[in-house]
Amino acid sequence: MEKSCTLLIYYDKGTPAIANEIKEALEGNDVSAKIDALKNAIMLLLNGETLPQLFITIIRYVLTSEDHTVQKLLLLYLETIEKTDSKGKVLPEMILICQNLRNNLQHPNEYIRGVTLRFLSRLRETEVMEPLIPSVLQNLEHRHPFVRRNAILAIMSIYKLPQGDQLLIDAPETIEKVLATEQDPSAKRNAFLMLFNCDQDRAVNYLLTNVDRVSEWNELLQMVVLELIKKVCRTKPSEKGKYIKIIIALLNAPSSAVTYECAGTLVSLSSAPTAIRAAANTYCQLLLSQSDNNVKLIVLDRLNELKASHREIMVEMIMDVLRALSSPNLDIRRKTLDIVLELVTHRNVNEVVQTLKKEVVKTQSGELEKNGDYRQMLVQAIHACAVKFPEVASAVVHLLMDFLGDTNVASALDVAVFVREIIESNPKLRVSIITRLLDTFYQIRAAKVFPFALWIVGEYCLSLSEVESGIATIKQCLGEMPFYSASEEAESNDSSNKTPQNTSAIVSSRRPAILSDGTYATQSAASETVFSPSTVAQGSLASGNLRSLILTGDFFLGAVVACTLTKLVLRLEEVQSSKTEINKAKTQTLLIMVCMLQLGQSHVVPHSIDPDSYERIVLCIKLICHTSDEMKKIWLESCRQSFVKMLSEKQLRELEELKAKAQISNAQPDDLIDFFHLKSRKGMSLLELEDQVQDDLKRATGEFTKDENDANKLNRILQLTGFSDPVYAEAYVTVHHYDIVLDVTIINRTKETLQNLCLELATMGDLKLVERPQNYTLAPESKKKIKANIKVSSTETGVIFGNIVYETSNVMERNVVVLNDIHIDIMDYISPAVCSDSAFRSMWAEFEWENKVAVNTMIQDEKEFLDHIIKSTNMKCLTPTSVLEGECGFLSANLYAKSVFGEDALVNVSIEKQSDEKLSGYIRIRSKTQGIALSLGDKITLKQKGKSS
Repeated sequence: MEKSCTLLIYYDKGTPAIANEIKEALEGNDVSAKIDALKNAIMLLLNGETLPQLFITIIRYVLTSEDHTVQKLLLLYLETIEKTDSKGKVLPEMILICQNLRNNLQHPNEYIRGVTLRFLSRLRETEVMEPLIPSVLQNLEHRHPFVRRNAILAIMSIYKLPQGDQLLIDAPETIEKVLATEQDPSAKRNAFLMLFNCDQDRAVNYLLTNVDRVSEWNELLQMVVLELIKKVCRTKPSEKGKYIKIIIALLNAPSSAVTYECAGTLVSLSSAPTAIRAAANTYCQLLLSQSDNNVKLIVLDRLNELKASHREIMVEMIMDVLRALSSPNLDIRRKTLDIVLELVTHRNVNEVVQTLKKEVVKTQSGELEKNGDYRQMLVQAIHACAVKFPEVASAVVHLLMDFLGDTNVASALDVAVFVREIIESNPKLRVSIITRLLDTFYQIRAAKVFPFALWIVGEYCLSLSEVESGIATIKQCLGEMPFYSASEEAESNDSSNKTPQNTSAIVSSRRPAILSDGTYATQSAASETVFSPSTVAQGSLASGNLRSLILTGDFFLGAVVACTLTKLVLRLEEVQSSKTEINKAKTQTLLIMVCMLQLGQSHVVPHSIDPDSYERIVLCIKLICHTSDEMKKIWLESCRQSFVKMLSEKQLRELEELKAKAQISNAQPDDLIDFFHLKSRKGMSLLELEDQVQDDLKRATGEFTKDENDANKLNRILQLTGFSDPVYAEAYVTVHHYDIVLDVTIINRTKETLQNLCLELATMGDLKLVERPQNYTLAPESKKKIKANIKVSSTETGVIFGNIVYETSNVMERNVVVLNDIHIDIMDYISPAVCSDSAFRSMWAEFEWENKVAVNTMIQDEKEFLDHIIKSTNMKCLTPTSVLEGECGFLSANLYAKSVFGEDALVNVSIEKQSDEKLSGYIRIRSKTQGIALSLGDKITLKQKGKSS
């Protein structure tokens, strides 16, 4: 059984000191050698060595030393050594130390007195402490505050011993007198802490007597006051009104730590709007005044919690929260925008969008390296505001369209998606958006942005002037046809066959390029040769973006250009009366398409055209040559209708999520409700009145969480031993994200007294025991409740195992009862989350840990199996329901969840129905860390069979 440790020092085990060398150094006269020897002895003791032979040497040669450092190290040594034997009795050698400790407590030097008192506050042996009590009490009146503050802590430690209240009967009264006269802030804080721990009524009495001076006290004392208030209000909720006044007074304290604690305490104790508003204001001030990014992130977390429970009040603070965007840290900005977007209403949306607009303009300065990422976040935030409140779109859409040519492709892509959605949802803006898009079309550089821009041009150019401008703009970006000449192709063929120097130059200049799926490929200088004047037809240099991208072999983009031109020509037939102009446009379009096909089959480009793009361009050529009304309807109407349907489904999903979040818990039929109007209001302040009203409303709507009598508690009770064992044990497991609390109930089922009963626990996985429970004595047929805290450091399935060890009076040997293992479920740490498709694909390509689980289930329906996996893994399905509709015998879906530690869990389910009606396929899990991938895989393997599992 490991003992509790009061001293922790880092120790490098590379060259451990030898006990004999330490002994020789201690016996010598060299003070520096003694200091080093004592340090080595302490290090060895802390790392499990016993060194029993050193104790007498230290008493003979070190105890009498006058050196202050030696004396301090001696006390640390005494603190570290085992002071009791196997039966728990104090070693007789420790009595030898008592006289030396008494001398130290009366030493003329205040440092020696102080460190000795500090040592006594760590002792737990009553036999050693008892003769020293008179000397400790004398030090309460010492002239130096260092001695007094340690004397108070020593008295508190003695009083908290098992028989401490008998050793120091009047300790609380003595400390109360000291508190009334003490001037040193630290000593005063220690005195109040002693009363808080040992005699709470005296501490409360002192606080209420000096309530007007609390704001003038030192921050150390104010922190203890807040702890006392929390403890008192938990036990006596009816009295919290008078304490809330104290907290509000402390909100103006100069210490940031105090104001932060005040705000947290206020939120935990009161639901009154005045109190919540004061707490939110305090958090916003801390957000601006603190320079530490970690502090800002913690404060934003607190504001996020407030937003969940007191949204109406947080809406008023939205502009104060937005000021946190002044921080250059991307995590702070992201978290700020997440909070703000959920607080946007019709009243404040204009102010919020104006602020975001100013931030977008600031990102153009280019001073910060992550401006592109920040601009992408701002664009997404503005997009969300504009979708929710369409009236603000006109104020920002034109500004954002300037960023279609942004060097940050992700940011430009977000702008394109935003423009596509706004032009459909705001018909009034269509003309101005199309005009602006055609003006800025030449600035677009990214191949991923062009398909969006071209689709918008093809779908929303409706009038004659718009259609003609659209065709002219695309033609200008493509340059003059053909893309290359026959003589130039021959030259390129000759140069590739005859000049090995050029080939070697191409190979040597290869560099890695990142493909759209996140993988790497080698891009050679061959792709650049198409830009040279000798290879590209005249006019390509003057033209730009579209031509250069197609010449690098991007034939998917070429197919999109062909489709867009086809739509524009079909629409031109409807709005143009002149047949000559229509035929002219058709021939020019056909020339462009034929030139694309010719380019795709030539040696000028790095690779030939792919079959899909080839078929798409050929289809466009056939359609222009032979147009029918039915085909016109499909190309000019159906595509847009599909987009409208997609938007409406997206809005419906968001609406359903909002409805699910808005559901509140209902009160049970037999719950008591106190009617406030029937209560006495005498002597109550406005704040107390508000607080009681809010409490009653919470009680009426069932918002008070009922920890007691919760039916779900029974499901979390685990039996650790059998009913026939002499000791019965069961545990109630509570998971609090970063730690696990085990409430273990132990029952002595024998007729004998069990001595030195001890619960020994050990863990497997990323679980760490915080403290080991102590030894207990259990009377016949009595029970004992023991708490054990376990820290969790990552999302992984862990196992807790252990024994109960005890002794009986008849048998001297120790008895051991082995406990059942406690398995910690990964489901307690992950929760459903949402991310965009692009973010999912990006993470899927980036994460290195993959766990592949073969489907093995009795379920025969694909959707039923998917629902079963979602329920079993507690994940969110990112694939829309509409995509999963229909019967095709195949299903593929993406699931996503996030752990409490910020880890991402990605799952892809791909299943197929075989001819024998059974399902086959694979479930792939990817994550950044190995633990979550393996644990989630084990969970799926265990649960996937369905009804039979």
